[in-house]
Amino acid sequence: MTRRSRWQGAALLSMVLAAPVAGAGDSAADIQARIGAGDPAAGKDKSAMCQGCHGADGNSAAPNFPKLAGQYADYISKQVIDYQKGVRQDPTMTGMAAAVASEQDLHDIAAYFASQKLMKGSGASNDAGRTFYLEGDMARGIYGCVNCHGEQGKGKAPDNALFPVIGGQHKDYLVKQLNDLKGRARSNDPAGMMADVARKMTDEDIAAVAEYLAAQ
Repeated sequence: MTRRSRWQGAALLSMVLAAPVAGAGDSAADIQARIGAGDPAAGKDKSAMCQGCHGADGNSAAPNFPKLAGQYADYISKQVIDYQKGVRQDPTMTGMAAAVASEQDLHDIAAYFASQKLMKGSGASNDAGRTFYLEGDMARGIYGCVNCHGEQGKGKAPDNALFPVIGGQHKDYLVKQLNDLKGRARSNDPAGMMADVARKMTDEDIAAVAEYLAAQ
């Protein structure tokens, strides 16, 4: 990591830790804050192809396709743009992202999924995953995930799209993303912060925190 990257990472972490821990919810104000510049009504029709994998309401049935329900619109938009630019790679999503015709279409599609009720998980939680999520492991230089992703992974704040909603996400998807970040197959996280964390996590850490989040 370069000196500039370390400085950017430190500045970003300082901003995150200093920000108020305000969990996102499903009030009208929360939904309005996370839909961004798009029109959810227009996005419903424009997202028809996306719904085939991600579900009509953003709650995908298959564990390899992420839930998008209640995800920040700006976060969704950034991921699609990263696929378009080749910054992030996926055999399915790269082609799907290329089919988004315009910036406004992207904003509308993202707003539609963001306008849905926050994704909810299923299954049993676990103490090891909860502890790791809240506290991290400072002996290994790992801050608690809650500092960036908010209480129960439901987002840091309604208008903070830098870090995604992950509470209620599929366990298999979370495990894959953490392993991709750890193995550098994915590298589009802000200032490389998440990749740095993932590289310090054991397989047991990843499985435990993913199981905890999938139950939220």
